[in-house]
Amino acid sequence: MIPLSVLDLSVVTTGTRPAAALRNSIDLARHVDALGYVRYWLAEHHNLASVASPAPDLMIGQIAAVTKNIRVGSGGVMLPNHAPLVVAERFKMLEALFPGRIDLGLGRAPGTDGATAHALRSRLDRREGDDFLERLQELILWETRGFPAGHPYNNVVAMPDDVPLPPIWLLGSSDYSSELAAQVGMGFAFAHHFASYDAVAAMTNYHAHFKSEGGWIAKPHGILAIAAVAAETDAEAEKLASSMDLNRLRRDRGQFLPLPSVEEALAYPYTDSERASIMRNRSRLFVGSPATIQSKLQPMLDAAKPDELMIITAVYDHDARKKSYSLLADAFGVGKKVAA
Repeated sequence: MIPLSVLDLSVVTTGTRPAAALRNSIDLARHVDALGYVRYWLAEHHNLASVASPAPDLMIGQIAAVTKNIRVGSGGVMLPNHAPLVVAERFKMLEALFPGRIDLGLGRAPGTDGATAHALRSRLDRREGDDFLERLQELILWETRGFPAGHPYNNVVAMPDDVPLPPIWLLGSSDYSSELAAQVGMGFAFAHHFASYDAVAAMTNYHAHFKSEGGWIAKPHGILAIAAVAAETDAEAEKLASSMDLNRLRRDRGQFLPLPSVEEALAYPYTDSERASIMRNRSRLFVGSPATIQSKLQPMLDAAKPDELMIITAVYDHDARKKSYSLLADAFGVGKKVAA
């Protein structure tokens, strides 16, 4: 059975303030660690009323400290927002404190709007256009110490220097990161939950062109990240997902609000065009009982052949979110593997 992982946004709802959302993330991490999930990643978003955590490295340390087996990482650090040396130092510290359990997932988007991105980067040495590749190369050089002779950075060491950087994963929603991850021999995670690019094409391209020689990992490892809402019945799952439907509709209009309650979502007077928009968005969301979700998801799993399935469940009720992960763990045999 395919390994299961979690992507967490520390979702803020109309009934859960940001501080409580952060504590819910820690509680959920304990829960899925006990279930046998293999990985727990935290995202980086800024200036979003529905996302409580802009600093995944801080949350990684908190969650790794209260869990036992699960790997904890970033899904991801938006590298254009940070000096590569700072990223190297912080993740080396995490690796030193929690050896063998940390992941460094990197993204090339800002994770926010233009004004906030400028505020984040206004004191950095910015480049015109997309400088992700340049920053990635510098981050790698802090690990390999491969700066050219005479380069001023040869006298700078990313501390602690007795531990390596944790495994690096490239995140993407198009073919760019899949090709780059394959070329440099890194792990790859595809964001199906918001991508317009075909997940099968991205994952197939990554596996087909992966170069292990000189790479960071010996063989390709592709993670498929999906959004899913599971409940005991299809009807109950549909109710839970109504919050996500309304939230996505508002986001498409530029309204980045906390996640609404099920009651608010069900009472909303949808127009025909709004219902049609929701149905289009449902192509990125798997909803139903565990059996229903498996039947909807299996064709994509068979075609894309990911090495791991990462699930984001952003529902209003925290206990319902925990239940969703429990049901999916049982459906995919995660609990059985742990018991065995």
